[in-house]
Formats: sequence, structure tokens, C-alpha cells
Amino acid sequence: MRVEKVKQFSVFMPNKPGALSRLASLFRDKNIDILGIASEVSNESGLIRITLANDADASAILSKAGFASVETSILSVELDDQAGHLLEIADALAAGKINITTMYGTSSPDAKTARILIAVENTDRALTILEDLALGRKAGN
Repeated sequence: MRVEKVKQFSVFMPNKPGALSRLASLFRDKNIDILGIASEVSNESGLIRITLANDADASAILSKAGFASVETSILSVELDDQAGHLLEIADALAAGKINITTMYGTSSPDAKTARILIAVENTDRALTILEDLALGRKAGN
């Protein structure tokens, strides 16, 4: 398992055709890879949560293009694509009294690894807990 802190941008967008294309083109034009993306839509507006592969100044890119966004730190967890790993992560965070606020991720059927993106209430503490889990230590040891 590999755990790192990454930036997530919550981008506020209109719920209309072409809005996601406009957002995606910003990152293509700057050659920035998207690690993960999730959306929430209600009536006429939407919220896109997007995590990027490199430490580009996405906030400035979004602002310059007229998108309102909020930047937060979240955890990227890469792990072997095997049954039970999500349970181990959830149990470790629960034992450390860490509340998960948002989670999204994916894998493909033939993949050997999966990526989970996790937003929590205490990112630094959660990072320590998951690093300990990856090293086979109990949290706090």
C-alpha cells in the first residue's frame, strides 16, 4: 500500500451540457493528468471533486477560467486490488477516531492495483495511521 497527501479541488459548475468538457480541456491543455473525479448534481448546479496527478497550480488555472473552487488536502491510497483492503482502511481510520467525509476510487477488472481517494477530518493523523497500516504497525506505534 502506498499513501500520500494530494490536493483535491471542489469545483462549482452549472449542470448543463459541455460544462465537464470545458473543465477537462483546461487540464488537457496544461498536460495535467486527472487521478480521480467524482460529481454531485442537484437541479441546475453541480459540484465536481477532482484530484490531479501533479502539483500544478490548478487553483489559478480554475480561477482564470472563471470556475469557483475550494482546495483541500486528501489522501491517495494505492493498494493491491484484493478483497478486504477497504475494510482494513476503514477499520484503521475508525480505530483512530478519524471520520471519512468523502471517498471515491476505481480499478479495472484486470488491474493489479486500485486507487482510493479519501477526504477525512484530520488528514495528517489519517496519513500517519495509514502509513502505519502499510508498514504493518498498529496506529500510534
